[in-house]
Amino acid sequence: MTDFINSTSGGFYAACDRYPVSVDCIIFSLHGGELSVLLAPRRFEPKLGAPSLMGGFVKLTETLDEAASRVLSELTGLDDVYMEQVGAFGALDRDPGDRVISVAYYALIKSDAAIDRRVGGYGAEWVSVMSLPDLEFDHPLMIERALAALRRKVTREPVAFNLLPELFTIAQVQALCEKILGEPVDKRNFRRRLLENECVEATDKIDKLTSRRGATMYRFNKDSYNDTLKFKI
Repeated sequence: MTDFINSTSGGFYAACDRYPVSVDCIIFSLHGGELSVLLAPRRFEPKLGAPSLMGGFVKLTETLDEAASRVLSELTGLDDVYMEQVGAFGALDRDPGDRVISVAYYALIKSDAAIDRRVGGYGAEWVSVMSLPDLEFDHPLMIERALAALRRKVTREPVAFNLLPELFTIAQVQALCEKILGEPVDKRNFRRRLLENECVEATDKIDKLTSRRGATMYRFNKDSYNDTLKFKI
């Protein structure tokens, strides 16, 4: 109760422990047909060179969301990327370098986004979520919780389209959802449920590269979704 009683004192804040706050970005994309996460070797101690999520410290002039957006932009060169906060990670021993609290975010990047050359400068590589290397700190837990959050959303919000090119086939959406969910879905029911959403619109384009008979290509109409905020597959 002492802290509460003395909370009006001018020295209250100065007497509190201070430590860094960081953001870590779980950057998802579809590469080689696999749901993948971007990892890079750490550039400083502790654990120099170990595969790691990409992140940075929060500046005094930033909100958490602004810090996460800045870090993502600096690393990939992309702005206006879909991001969601996963949660805070504050175990006392999570970072042997210092007492650091980290707030994790996941981001969804389209597979055709031209970022490989930029992130390659950091030695970053796309790694399938099904074959992740041993990671330091609590990064495995961050990825696990980010993937769980994505799985909860993918069937009731149109988040998957943030990972697909502008034009896509139904088969591509199904394959992506199966990768996210980690299990197969019924083809006939999936097609029906997907096309029941008004925001999924057919185009006059035909995909002849991945389908021998040719498959209709669709697009996601964000304005249509924003009008109803209804989506379900």
